[in-house]
Amino acid sequence: DWFEAHRAHLAREKELTRFRDRIAAERRQLPWLKLRKDYVFESEQGPRKLADLFAGNSQLIVYHFMMTPGSDHRCEGCSFLADHIDGANLHLRHHDVSLVVVSRAPLAEILPYKRRMGWKFEWISSFASDFNFDMQVSFTDGQIASGDTTYNFERRPLRSRDLPGSSVFYRDGNGDIFLTFTSRARGGDPLIGAYHYLDMTPKGRNETGPFHGLMDWVRLHDDYDGEPEAEADCCHGRATLAQARTP
Repeated sequence: DWFEAHRAHLAREKELTRFRDRIAAERRQLPWLKLRKDYVFESEQGPRKLADLFAGNSQLIVYHFMMTPGSDHRCEGCSFLADHIDGANLHLRHHDVSLVVVSRAPLAEILPYKRRMGWKFEWISSFASDFNFDMQVSFTDGQIASGDTTYNFERRPLRSRDLPGSSVFYRDGNGDIFLTFTSRARGGDPLIGAYHYLDMTPKGRNETGPFHGLMDWVRLHDDYDGEPEAEADCCHGRATLAQARTP
């Protein structure tokens, strides 16, 4: 009975795999948007344009890490995802893909946290450009006050000035850059390998707390054996990301 039940379920797993392959193929057929702005970022190597971030590859993935200028909060959800980047990046850079992390906070606020977490990926600041706003992952106070905020292709009121997501770009032989795909809200789940391990276990993700998501249990990887962040900042950040992670 155990064998037959698992064999029947395997048919559903294979159906999901084939469906995921079809969705990926459809994704590659989506229209591209040509970028006409020449964005400049602050990096450890000095000012860098968007074209420089490709580092000789034709494809670029940008992860938008929630870090608002001047804020002391460090997002557990973005950090959870970022813990999975370095291993994948070892292989991506050898397969015509560059991956960088971008936040709106100034570089001087980014680098101490990067060192604390021990991450090796390139993390740059878009503080002096419109990049985050044009990618619809950052919002002005005026937009938030008026409710004129669009995130994940949906216009809805938001409270946070910064939200997470991924943006994918292609640079052709003429040097033209195109936005080919964006992923927001729960679109980041496939990038979190720990979730795929949990999905195989009897208890699954076991997210039964007030937010019914990763904010119920995930901590910064050096906080599991220590004290969490101050409650006020922690809860604000968790509610914000939980809002972003709704389907």
